[in-house]
Amino acid sequence: MFIPLYDHNKLTHVLRPFVNYSIIAANIVVFLVFQGAGADQAVSGSALSFGLIPAVFFDIRDLAPGLQYLPDWMSILTYAFLHGSFMHLLGNMLFLWVFGDNVEDAMGHFRYLVFYLLCAMAGGYAYAILDENSTVPLIGASGAVSGVVAAYLLLHPRVKVWGLVLGRIPLRLTARWMLGAWILFQFVNLLIAEDSDTAWIAHIGGLIAGAVLVLFMRRKGVPLLDKDLS
Repeated sequence: MFIPLYDHNKLTHVLRPFVNYSIIAANIVVFLVFQGAGADQAVSGSALSFGLIPAVFFDIRDLAPGLQYLPDWMSILTYAFLHGSFMHLLGNMLFLWVFGDNVEDAMGHFRYLVFYLLCAMAGGYAYAILDENSTVPLIGASGAVSGVVAAYLLLHPRVKVWGLVLGRIPLRLTARWMLGAWILFQFVNLLIAEDSDTAWIAHIGGLIAGAVLVLFMRRKGVPLLDKDLS
């Protein structure tokens, strides 16, 4: 729907959002090294071993011995560091690059890391609970990124954001309009999209988690809704 490029939103509490940078770097390294930069066999293999497969997560089915590297419960986190293609990776990392630094600034380094992982878990659990018998693996950082988007929108709805609407039209809008439309797009697709390769429910799970968690995990004195702006 839109690709974020840049926001006019300076950091006020941290010098460098190194946790956000580290998360982005980890996703890139996993994609390049462990997923063979998107090679089909490497992507499918990693999805089976480290993606979130509901039936395996809930101990309804077992992975083949040659695919089992970690305990089943860990897939609720590992899935969020895998991506199906370069464009899948690029889209998620752009959202993190533009919006994650300010959320980290509002929370602090450690709490931001916990927040990100909890949003990933919420997105994954929403996907898994929808169909506990499913053997289709979930991969991608979209659930965690959706949580970051929700937090940013509650913190900075009036900040101006540059983005490419429909992937090609440059436009500068306030976050309330740009991210609000993006969130609405997720809910609409959850309701109408059929036979989609995108796990919209994971996005919704992450969004809800991010909206709730930011209320408690932001620094003391950090306002919501840009109330410190004139």
